[in-house]
Amino acid sequence: MTESLATSAQWRIGPLQVALEPHVHGRSGEPMARHWLARWTGMTEQAVPLTRDERTRPQLHGALAAHDVGWSHSGQGLLIGFGPGVQLGMDLEYIKPRPRALELSARFFHPREHAWLQSLPPPLCEATFLRIWCAKEAVLKAHGYGIAFGLEKLCFAQGRQGLELIDCDARLGLARQWTLHQWQAAPGYLAAAAWRAQPAP
Repeated sequence: MTESLATSAQWRIGPLQVALEPHVHGRSGEPMARHWLARWTGMTEQAVPLTRDERTRPQLHGALAAHDVGWSHSGQGLLIGFGPGVQLGMDLEYIKPRPRALELSARFFHPREHAWLQSLPPPLCEATFLRIWCAKEAVLKAHGYGIAFGLEKLCFAQGRQGLELIDCDARLGLARQWTLHQWQAAPGYLAAAAWRAQPAP
């Protein structure tokens, strides 16, 4: 059974403001994103200059053009992030067993990540697979193409502070430009925020 969320939560993560809200599976996250953007900016929900680009990625305009927003839903949760001067991606994953972790990593992950997962005992392999998946989704959502861009086109490894992006396709910029923050946003939920400085137009 999916872990339910009873209340909302907020964090300040680097330049980001982040919120987690209970969410009904299948509903659009945009109304709640507008609600939080209004709270964070002092605007009315109707005045928030939020649209979607041709790939349906959220975009802010007008007075918020120098900011970015992203959200992700999984299970019964919705994770929303907002920040100035950044290109931002958010991902939320409900934590559950991943018995096909090695099979999926062999098909979709970078070879170095798959080799790392192969070296781990099964419970740690599944947990690490989910951490990598969540990190990849956050970066690729920030980029705007999502996982269709190719999960193998970026590679994460364990660093001193958690996962670090160590290699990526040139279209994602330089790996060192990206910051990743992962945390357990609620019991049963893994969250990730990935950002870099907004590229020059």
